[in-house]
Amino acid sequence: MGEFKHLVIVKFKEGVAVEEMMKGMEKLVSEVDLVKSFEWGEDVEGQEMLRQGFTHAFLMTFNKKEDYTTFVSHPSHAEFSATFSTAIDKIVLLDFPTVLVKPPAAAA
Repeated sequence: MGEFKHLVIVKFKEGVAVEEMMKGMEKLVSEVDLVKSFEWGEDVEGQEMLRQGFTHAFLMTFNKKEDYTTFVSHPSHAEFSATFSTAIDKIVLLDFPTVLVKPPAAAA
């Protein structure tokens, strides 16, 4: 079994300080060692019709599903989630074990 991923795609409510949300998210993942890696980005290329209003994506990687399950019940996650959820207009969550088809290229 490969790694376990937690993918969140959101549309923030009007007027939300996205930078503050990102600082909170970065603080959360730095405090919880179970998070193997964390990536995020803001859509800059998508056509409005295709992105359906969603603007930001967040991807957390865990070594195994059990690490993700423990992370979700962590007090820091619960605290941040309460704040994060009030800032969200629309959200999609996908949690899945990975199937590695092409490994990352080695750094030159």
